[in-house]
Amino acid sequence: MEKATFAAGCFWGVEEAYYDEPGVLSTRVGYTGGTLEQPSYQQVCTDTTGHAEAVEVTFDPAVISYGQLLKIFWQIHDPTQLNRQGPDLGSQYRSAIFYHNEVQQCQAEASRDALQQSGRYQRTVMTEIVPAVTFWPAEEYHQQYHRKNGGGCGF
Repeated sequence: MEKATFAAGCFWGVEEAYYDEPGVLSTRVGYTGGTLEQPSYQQVCTDTTGHAEAVEVTFDPAVISYGQLLKIFWQIHDPTQLNRQGPDLGSQYRSAIFYHNEVQQCQAEASRDALQQSGRYQRTVMTEIVPAVTFWPAEEYHQQYHRKNGGGCGF
């Protein structure tokens, strides 16, 4: 089993894009990339902690590859927006890939570069590709929020 961590706006919708994929064993939403230990949702929403709303995906690479997870990541958001997705504004909504090893780093960078060169976007891809650091799980009511409460983000 391996882990992948992605930030692409509101973590509810990002998680929804992954949790039913074959080979994805579990997902959890949380906060990563910042300086505050054990942040709360309210603290992250102040845009002062440095954390991004993110999703940690545990997957079986024999069933779904990291490359396939990256493909989903690029499809579910606009990676050219800096510190926002749709109506959500702030660095906690930034586009970021938090890699867990050098192979993930190389694949993430290659996929970003291929997307930039594809002509799909006229603007620069702003996605951060940085090492994974401590992942702080979000409060329980955020976990699989759309599954519990209905709704969706139109993916």
